[in-house]
Amino acid sequence: MTSKNEGNGEFTLDIVKLTINGQEITADKGMTVLEAAQSTGIYIPKLCYDPDLKPYGACRLCVVEIENIRGLPTACTTPVSDGMVVHTETPVVSEVRRTAVQLLMTDHPCDCLICHRREQCQPFDICLRSVAVTDRCVTCPKNGQCELQEVIDYLGITELPFSRTTRSFPVDTSNPFFNLDRNKCILCGRCVRTCNEITGVGAIDFAFRGYSSRVSTFGDKPLVDSTCQSCGECVVHCPVAALMPKDTTQPVREVATTCPYCGVGCQIYLGTRDNRVVTVRGNKDKPPNNGHLCVKGRFGITGFIHHPERLTTPLIKKNGELTQATWDEALGLIAGRLDKYDGDEVGVIASAKCTNEENYIIQKFARVVLGTNNIDHSARLCDSSTLAGLGQSFGSGAMTNPINEIRNARGILAIGTNTTEAHPIIGLEVKRAVRSGAKLIVANPREIDLVRFAEIWLRQRPGTDVALLMGMMRVIVDEGLLDPTFISERCENFDAFKASLNSFGLDRVERITGVPRDLITDAARVYASSKPATILYGSGITQHCHGTDNVIATANLAMLTGNVGKPSTGVNPLRGQNNAQGACDLGALPDVYPGAQSVTDPGTRQRFEAAWECPLPSSPGLTLTEMLDSASEEKLKAIYLVGENPVMSNPDIKHTRKALERLEFLVVQDIFLTETARLADVVLPGATFAEKDGTSTNTERRVQRVRKAIEPTGNSRPDWWITCALGQQMKGKGFDFEHPSQIMDEIASLTPDYGGISFERLENGGLQLPCPTPDHPGTPTLHTSAFTRGKGQFIPLDYKPPAELPDDNYPLILTTGRSLYHFNTGTLTGKVTGLNALQDKELVKINPGDARALGIDDNDMVKVISRRGEVMARAEVSETSPAGVIFMTFHLAESPTNMLTSPALDPVARIPELKLCAVRVERVPPGV
Repeated sequence: MTSKNEGNGEFTLDIVKLTINGQEITADKGMTVLEAAQSTGIYIPKLCYDPDLKPYGACRLCVVEIENIRGLPTACTTPVSDGMVVHTETPVVSEVRRTAVQLLMTDHPCDCLICHRREQCQPFDICLRSVAVTDRCVTCPKNGQCELQEVIDYLGITELPFSRTTRSFPVDTSNPFFNLDRNKCILCGRCVRTCNEITGVGAIDFAFRGYSSRVSTFGDKPLVDSTCQSCGECVVHCPVAALMPKDTTQPVREVATTCPYCGVGCQIYLGTRDNRVVTVRGNKDKPPNNGHLCVKGRFGITGFIHHPERLTTPLIKKNGELTQATWDEALGLIAGRLDKYDGDEVGVIASAKCTNEENYIIQKFARVVLGTNNIDHSARLCDSSTLAGLGQSFGSGAMTNPINEIRNARGILAIGTNTTEAHPIIGLEVKRAVRSGAKLIVANPREIDLVRFAEIWLRQRPGTDVALLMGMMRVIVDEGLLDPTFISERCENFDAFKASLNSFGLDRVERITGVPRDLITDAARVYASSKPATILYGSGITQHCHGTDNVIATANLAMLTGNVGKPSTGVNPLRGQNNAQGACDLGALPDVYPGAQSVTDPGTRQRFEAAWECPLPSSPGLTLTEMLDSASEEKLKAIYLVGENPVMSNPDIKHTRKALERLEFLVVQDIFLTETARLADVVLPGATFAEKDGTSTNTERRVQRVRKAIEPTGNSRPDWWITCALGQQMKGKGFDFEHPSQIMDEIASLTPDYGGISFERLENGGLQLPCPTPDHPGTPTLHTSAFTRGKGQFIPLDYKPPAELPDDNYPLILTTGRSLYHFNTGTLTGKVTGLNALQDKELVKINPGDARALGIDDNDMVKVISRRGEVMARAEVSETSPAGVIFMTFHLAESPTNMLTSPALDPVARIPELKLCAVRVERVPPGV
């Protein structure tokens, strides 16, 4: 609540005055009595209350006396009012609380609640006192952290006046990461409310009545067989030991850092003990996640950091076998071999999973030491169409708005993104917005989880996104739903764009997309009238041979309705990897230096030559796919590859493998011996994110710290150290850094958007780019007063069909995507036992009609065949796939889906058609 100060026009919070226990305090209007008390350090016991959840008032422990109010209202549900007088410690209040807790204790294990010796016990200690004194309890794993213990201590309860119940429930141990012990449950409802209010999953609820009441899944199934997504939010919010991690090892210190998985860049604490990471928890005080984590972020980290298959020493291939070597041997061999090649004979592949500092050093090594612009990374496969498309339309190929603004949008168009699987924390923001009244439009051929929350679901045929979006824009223009002021003042080339809409009458759009024209009209009206409206998209529209056009179409739509440059609006690409944005920003691309500064611009090149003290090549280098094509033709002789696994991630991996095998010299730097590393002549052991310092830039342009929590495993080294050592071995200048903070200082001196970034400034939290000077606060929202290019450019578009369409030999379309439980090529998540327990095999999701026609039943082994290869996997017959379309992920080496995908390229971004290809499916007879 706010009021306006007429003197200066500023808005201030309304303040109320009240008295609690004789102490006059002030509180913000809208606060509850409990929140007001907490803000001044007054303790009121509670168990069902949670600041992340709606007030509930079920446990009755926070009851208070309020003068002139009958009864004992609950402090957690009662709003403050001016002049209110509250008493929290009267005899009546204390007695009600004591009785409520004592009743709770009748069916809750009490050994650790009222035992005077419990402070001497650690979790799982076995009591050593005589059997005549105690039943030799095993100390509760929550001992010392239990909120019920805290309440009992506060109320001074030392004995149990009521008889204990005899009911007992079996412990649900089915989930690989945590247990549900209903015997310790106090029915506070925090887990149930968390699963509904925060995650929107609704996997658990209260079941049965009275004495039989308990938390249960639908059908009373084990957790692992329910819709539970194993995110662990319920575990975090449980006040007792009813929900506990299987591994209860406690850390002795914690280090704040950034999650290494998707582009959200969640802030986490790594808990360490004996140079091992033993716990992971979300950082509640920092965006973008504010404490929330997905299953991979919470439970999928410690398993790969300490996996026994970690590379711990350099390896050199001798007589066809990789054998251990020293760092001096490995670096000497690499330097000697690479030094023999001209710049156009060697390529460098950086990594969207490495830090900003490492990507900067890798591209600098390519240009300064090897004399080549043949430098690229895996964002080529998913994000290059964003750089090209938004670059043309807006002048900047980046997410326009912060993640936490999504919650305040009134309209959301999610196209080409399975947000709850690929970016779960952003998925939480979308669901939060819907709960607050936002209208969600989902455009996706598959029935993804977000469809449950959608106002409108547009089920377009794969590869028809341009036609769908242009059809929506045709409706907006024809019905006058556009924003003429924004268009005239902020944009250009509108007339040419408007004329191009004439080709997209709704009858034609319906024929192309398969979406009924009335639904397209409804979607256009909802998006245009629900302001502010935001567009979210992912690799579902970028990884196409027309991916740049798809991105441009989203930009046209946002500009047409004036949904750019304002809070909770914009065009927001969701990056697939933790540092895809940073790797692009820092020049791991063949045509630009750090800061998207062109290698062909003489002035720019001279500045970098002066800074790096060497001549630089003047022509753009080869892209990732072009490097592999050149290697296949034996023109490119050597590749230095860091932190990527193209043998699994590239399209048509048979071609990728062939290209790498034809190299004269291949160096791979990674933390595991990946499918690609097995082909290398030299393998260098890198350090994980937990073993090094640095920064990364998330999908919302937020630069955040990566902090070293433990020492590197074995003889592994951080990637920045390795590349610097190699640069020095090859007599390169400017590789004598002693710490990544020094590298960031050099980045800031050469990269305008990073000019104000330093490790010191990032100590208190991330900064959003652009941040050009040391005193700049960062830029949460782009294009607020003008576009980066000046005026936003409307770009006319034509519909181009996919590179491959079904025919008699390949009658189905394969689309690919991500799984909640795995990441990229499975290099990390495939080493986590619990994640493999949740998904250990690839599934071919096929429509029931197609399955019947092919004689395929659920769980049958099937063979999927394209023009490039074939893979085998189990079938899952599911309505989530439309007729004529099958779906697979690309994470598991046992079924390498990219054996099938098409290398057809977008002519602008040079991005391959990873998302769509024509296939046929055959049932494999049992025993084959």
